[in-house]
Amino acid sequence: MAHLHLPDVHEATDALLRTVDEMTPEDYAAPSLLPDWSRAHVVSHIAMNARCFARAIEGAVHGPSVPVYASPEARDADIAEAAKLPADELREFLFDACGTWRDTVEDLSEGDLGAEIERTPGGPRLTISDGLLARWREVEIHHADLGMGWTPDDWSTDFVDEVLPGLVEFRSEEVDLSLESPEGTIQVGAGGATIRGSRARLAWWLMGRGAGEGLVGDLPTLGPWR
Repeated sequence: MAHLHLPDVHEATDALLRTVDEMTPEDYAAPSLLPDWSRAHVVSHIAMNARCFARAIEGAVHGPSVPVYASPEARDADIAEAAKLPADELREFLFDACGTWRDTVEDLSEGDLGAEIERTPGGPRLTISDGLLARWREVEIHHADLGMGWTPDDWSTDFVDEVLPGLVEFRSEEVDLSLESPEGTIQVGAGGATIRGSRARLAWWLMGRGAGEGLVGDLPTLGPWR
């Protein structure tokens, strides 16, 4: 196996596809949990991310090198355009894109994981290994964003362990908090007011999602998560 977490990404993708497979045309048109995005936009984004990352990974390994997205504007336009597809076509697009991504990463060797890809031309670079972890985050988080019954409570312990430290580091520049869960206490910034809840629900809130459902404490208003 080329990457330690690749089975986790595949498992998360399979769960996502099962959810999408049960969605009706009315479900696609309904609002997601993300501001201004329908569920169709979320599905479109997950599909575009799979297709574009697969193309960039293929280019990094075999050439020619291409960025994940031509530009932030092109990314947004492509998502918006695919979101207009009829439900059955958007479903097929997602399944095909996820299949392409899976075929691409299954062919990777250990030596390929350090190759770099660009998110946009001249923009941030990341290794293929980091790109695989980024895909795990995309699938798990946006699956919950669909608002179709999959929630942070369904995230694995391994996924929460993967995503939570980065969220704490990001928010440490913004707030000072003590996050308490059954597993222990995590200090954000210099530490401060206590927020209690499960690690998954704490992570969801640190992402700027929801209104602190399942948490106890005086929750500050958080800025956007990038």
